[in-house]
Amino acid sequence: MSASASGKMDINEVFRGGGRSVEWLDAINKASIVMLAETGLVAPALAEKIARGIASIINDEKKTPPTRSADYLDYEPRLIAVAGADASRLHTGRSRQDIASAIARMNLRDGLLAEIDALVTCRGKLLALADRHVETIIPAYTHGVQAQPTTLAHYLLAFAGALARETQRLIGAHARINQNPLGAAALATSSFRLDRARTAALLGFDGVIENAYDANHLAPVDCFLEVAGALAIAAVQLGMFAQDLHAHYAQPQPWLMLATGELTGVSSIMPQKRNPAAIEQMHAQASIMLGEMQGVFLLAHNNRSGMFDYRLYDPVPPARALLVFKLFGQIVDGLVVSKERALAEVNADYSTTTEIADALLQRADVPFRIGHHFASQLTDHGRGRGLALQQIPYADAARIYEAENKQPLPLDEAAYREIISAEYSVFGRQGTGGPQPAEVTRMLGNERAQAVTDRQWHADATARLSSAAAALDQIFNKLAAAN
Repeated sequence: MSASASGKMDINEVFRGGGRSVEWLDAINKASIVMLAETGLVAPALAEKIARGIASIINDEKKTPPTRSADYLDYEPRLIAVAGADASRLHTGRSRQDIASAIARMNLRDGLLAEIDALVTCRGKLLALADRHVETIIPAYTHGVQAQPTTLAHYLLAFAGALARETQRLIGAHARINQNPLGAAALATSSFRLDRARTAALLGFDGVIENAYDANHLAPVDCFLEVAGALAIAAVQLGMFAQDLHAHYAQPQPWLMLATGELTGVSSIMPQKRNPAAIEQMHAQASIMLGEMQGVFLLAHNNRSGMFDYRLYDPVPPARALLVFKLFGQIVDGLVVSKERALAEVNADYSTTTEIADALLQRADVPFRIGHHFASQLTDHGRGRGLALQQIPYADAARIYEAENKQPLPLDEAAYREIISAEYSVFGRQGTGGPQPAEVTRMLGNERAQAVTDRQWHADATARLSSAAAALDQIFNKLAAAN
């Protein structure tokens, strides 16, 4: 909150704007006078005069700096000054409460459309990169330790799927947010028979929030909490991606890093260092975003319904999320992958030993736990001697198995060498959702199709709002121009 010229704290500062709040107030006022004229609640001649006053104020707003107030109590004196005392009839059956709720929803849906568009763009970048690395074998990690090999495409598709779910959360939130609270007045409607559905259509809302108490005192809160919750999830997901990438910079020869240039920085004292500035910035911004989203929850927490605390015209500004999504896209575009180094890292460790247990079960009916124990012994044997799995002589592997199980290893050397290779481990997978090329290609197709669907949803939603705005302008301008 800011102090007024007199030095007093202005408790109505929350009504001053944020987002496109003044623009939305103008639209609400235009829709209101059109609806009041159509329902006969305001006489035609007066409705025309009020419409001309609204148009005059809008023209004046275009000539002044963007510091105008979206508070109707600031707006109404300006309207009365140009249209006379009866211009206050514009406020028939309304309250600042339902106006504030409507403006908040219009800011939320505006932000959602921008965020959804940014997410679909990010997903497109991930899918394009994945398409180039369907057969690029990389190490994958659990508990921060190399676990099993997979492909880079498989890894990237995991994040594409996560962002697709994020997109669906925001699309679902849009459906619940794009409902009209106008006509609820303070909380119990009014004695005027307003046409709430007409106002909703004029403003591009898909319907109305039926219960007037809910419209102003419960629905506004859960709407912005839903958006904040979805964006908090995105912050966590993208923070994980940043941490994954950053971990590679601890290696002398990373297989995955950023191209040298705008996304990296050179140390001020150590000329050999290439600091992953964009990754660090995205992680920091995602963390700030997560904190801001928690702040949205804290603001609404432990309040009575109808309190001032959550009367924000722009309750979840999209700027931070859009910054994080932009950074993510830039990082994906700037990734440099060394297929050879990635495969060498897999081969330097023991992440393919799971295949030994599986192959013993599949080819020789050896119980899985026996095969698992053998593979674990083999790992300890090799690591104790500074050997990679492929460097352990077949004779040593056979001896270890026979000593433990009192029978020969039921795999010849050719079979043993095949099953411990990274290629067999990755491309021999059979499960749905695995890294084998056919399955990755199938998933890529599905993700592309979903991205196309989501892009079309965005285009349709944007077009509907544009159409509603154009229709409102046409009707309003006709009213304002009438004699």
